[in-house]
Amino acid sequence: MPKPSEIYQLKVTLRGSQPNVWRRIKVKSDITLAQLHSILQCVMGWEDKHLHQFMIQGQRYGLPQKDQLHSREMKDERKVELREIVAAANGQFVYHYDFGDDWHHTLEVEGTLPLEKSVRYPVCLGGAGACPPEDVGGIPGYENFLEALGDPKHPEHSDLLEWSGGSFDPEVFSLNQVNQRLRAMHNS
Repeated sequence: MPKPSEIYQLKVTLRGSQPNVWRRIKVKSDITLAQLHSILQCVMGWEDKHLHQFMIQGQRYGLPQKDQLHSREMKDERKVELREIVAAANGQFVYHYDFGDDWHHTLEVEGTLPLEKSVRYPVCLGGAGACPPEDVGGIPGYENFLEALGDPKHPEHSDLLEWSGGSFDPEVFSLNQVNQRLRAMHNS
């Protein structure tokens, strides 16, 4: 008989981001790491255009690729539930997204809570900072991007403004929008 779900409250922090980019979420303990990946893409604002992996106590979890040299060293995230790795993770593990831009996220388990029947999981409780745009060049590229956007005389200002859709505020975070995206993801 399967063990009933508990809820993990996780704090997700994008390492090295200035201003700080973080999210606090509640997820069911019986989701797979593949499902957690989809949730993280949603709450952070990423577009799932790149490879990713979880790193937990020296073990990598992701989608093994047949053509990758080290794919045998990677465990299949679709076959591992979050609750299976939480104890081994000592309350903290890493989500690595986009091996080119190298976005590292620290996931900290802040608590284990009982399932509330009236709550639809996953749910975002809070956060700060806008997610950097895809393909901006990692933390160094993001810093250059923000510098160019903040200086109308910067030689790349107009190109990057256009590339980013006409505006970008690194401080903006909308809890309502994130939870709407989570509900849409859950309903699809």
